[in-house]
Amino acid sequence: MSKFIAPGKTIGILGGGQLGRMMALAARAMGFRIAVMEPKLESPTGQVADVEVEAAYDDRRGALELAEHCDVLTYEFENIDSDTASFLEEKLYLPQGSNLLYTTQHRLREKRAIEEAGVKVAPYQPVHSLTDLKEGLKQLGYPSVLKTCRGGYDGKGQMVIKEEKQIETAFKDLGGAEKDLVLEQWIPFEKEISAIVTRSTNGETALFPVGENIHKNNILHQTIVPARITERTGETAKEIVRKLAEELELVGTLAVEMFVVGDGEIYVNELAPRPHNSGHYTIEACETSQFEQHIRAVCGWPLGSTKLLQSVVMTNLLGQHLPAVNTHIERFARKGHIHLYGKDEAKQGRKMGHWTVLDETQEAALETSNTIWQDILTKK
Repeated sequence: MSKFIAPGKTIGILGGGQLGRMMALAARAMGFRIAVMEPKLESPTGQVADVEVEAAYDDRRGALELAEHCDVLTYEFENIDSDTASFLEEKLYLPQGSNLLYTTQHRLREKRAIEEAGVKVAPYQPVHSLTDLKEGLKQLGYPSVLKTCRGGYDGKGQMVIKEEKQIETAFKDLGGAEKDLVLEQWIPFEKEISAIVTRSTNGETALFPVGENIHKNNILHQTIVPARITERTGETAKEIVRKLAEELELVGTLAVEMFVVGDGEIYVNELAPRPHNSGHYTIEACETSQFEQHIRAVCGWPLGSTKLLQSVVMTNLLGQHLPAVNTHIERFARKGHIHLYGKDEAKQGRKMGHWTVLDETQEAALETSNTIWQDILTKK
């Protein structure tokens, strides 16, 4: 049942990372208070929250304490314990529900749900044993990608198997004797794209422009918008995303990562039932950001316009980049918008912030981004 959540009420957020932080900042601008549950204090979200509950994601006592403060609950990433989300769903208003969270936490469940919606994924085989893996490779061929069903992100929890001698090592390194795994056929994609859709508690749906994603070392490096794809491919991607939102009975935000193989031929790679790294460009480049849109959706407000105001390139800032960014902050700020997440330790490969450059064309925004990036971060 839809509810209208008025300004002044408190939004609870499960998870205290950067997505929760940007969600909280958008909600504060709309007049809401924020409570967050996270295993440690002073998390990125905790720094901008009114109430911090220090508890593990599966801590029922902490969940009940969070519930005492909240009028509506949401979550900031899909590895929040689904049992805790289900438990909280019985205690307070969780408009997104726990079902989609449960589905997207496990790659096999996710793939089956996507297929049931009539959308293509890479051919795959469940892997529960070394024998399963060898049989799967006979069917899918080389190269194929072995992935853990739970917990992988930014290239973690997966290995590309290119030849027979890698089989046993890959199985062992991914904990195959103790974990559910899935083997996916390698898709020789031309581009990776993503699109973010939001569906409110009232059933209203809005789709953000399709972005083109560039990865380095399996971590998202840049998102370019508009994506450099044909109109036909763009329309196919939008159709896929709308279909998934409807079939999965989405409430809130869903990011859909896709592989483009040919003109209009698309395979869905992954789903994320929350705001997404590839949607950070919306903060400056769209009339409504993905974070404000998510708050609107779960609070029963009308959705905002997703109109793209200018072409844009978003570049992730990782731990190893931070010294150079801080040293040359004026140059980054002069040509774009810096967002830093308030994390306590700048580790190699850890997302510490992002940088957004807008211009009249995607080519101009990309040239500015890459020129400054190469000049500063390669020379330091």
